[in-house]
Amino acid sequence: MGEKYPEVVVLDADLSVSTKSAGFGKKFPDRFFQMGIAEANMIGTAAGLALSGKTPFLCSFGCFVVGRFETIRISIAYNQVNARIIGTHAGLGIGEDGYTQMALEDIALMRSLPGMGVLQPGDPIETKSMIEYLASHHKGPVYVRLTRQNLVSLFNEDYEFKYGKGVLLKEGKEVAFFATGGVVYNSYLAAEQLEKKGISSTVVNIHTLKPIDEELIVQVAKSHKKLITVEDHNIIGGLGSAVSEVLAENGIGTPLLRIGVEDIYGESGTGEDLYEKYGLSTPKIYERSLQFFQS
Repeated sequence: MGEKYPEVVVLDADLSVSTKSAGFGKKFPDRFFQMGIAEANMIGTAAGLALSGKTPFLCSFGCFVVGRFETIRISIAYNQVNARIIGTHAGLGIGEDGYTQMALEDIALMRSLPGMGVLQPGDPIETKSMIEYLASHHKGPVYVRLTRQNLVSLFNEDYEFKYGKGVLLKEGKEVAFFATGGVVYNSYLAAEQLEKKGISSTVVNIHTLKPIDEELIVQVAKSHKKLITVEDHNIIGGLGSAVSEVLAENGIGTPLLRIGVEDIYGESGTGEDLYEKYGLSTPKIYERSLQFFQS
């Protein structure tokens, strides 16, 4: 991306090895800014670079960069600058680092900012296509939420990311899953298990949480008996809330189950164990979905 788009610059706050932005720094040292443990300064500097015509990607753990909400609010969102805030290590999936480094409320905060796009890719190929779109086309501020753990590839190399448009991964008739980020694949596998029970299931990958694909959500909601959202985030303010808002504003009464972190804090453990405990593993999603459908 650095070779193709010379206006792209990258900033990091002492976590470039973890966020992987160090690779850009080695290749383009004059376009890489290591700001130290000073996220607010990084945000302000990125805003200045954007106002000077650059396209800054500013990187840190999601909990640390979004923790500087007031600086993002004024320097980036209010000014509507072309800054791309990259928040990595999001959700329970980061595992042993525990709650202090586990972004579980970041989507809620970023969704609340006027003009702020909120993105969360479901696999590596979608991530690549999304970042290229942000480097080459998008105007305005965006928050991109990334995982620590590796994700299974859902798409082919010819996949093209489309801002604000959900992706129909599987089409059914009775139960519809709306999933985002690291749990999209688990939701897909759970839907396949429901199929074996004779329950026809749809899976939609919501990579853009704001602006959310209202048209697709309404279309799916009107044609299914039950709806389920799945996210590695607090169900308050995240995907579950976003879908609920669309349903309420369009007068749709299709029953909805929100699967995610249910208004509690995370803890330390392996990513797999935490997904199992908090109901985000494939077996747990399947169990709750089956119970919900049969209720």
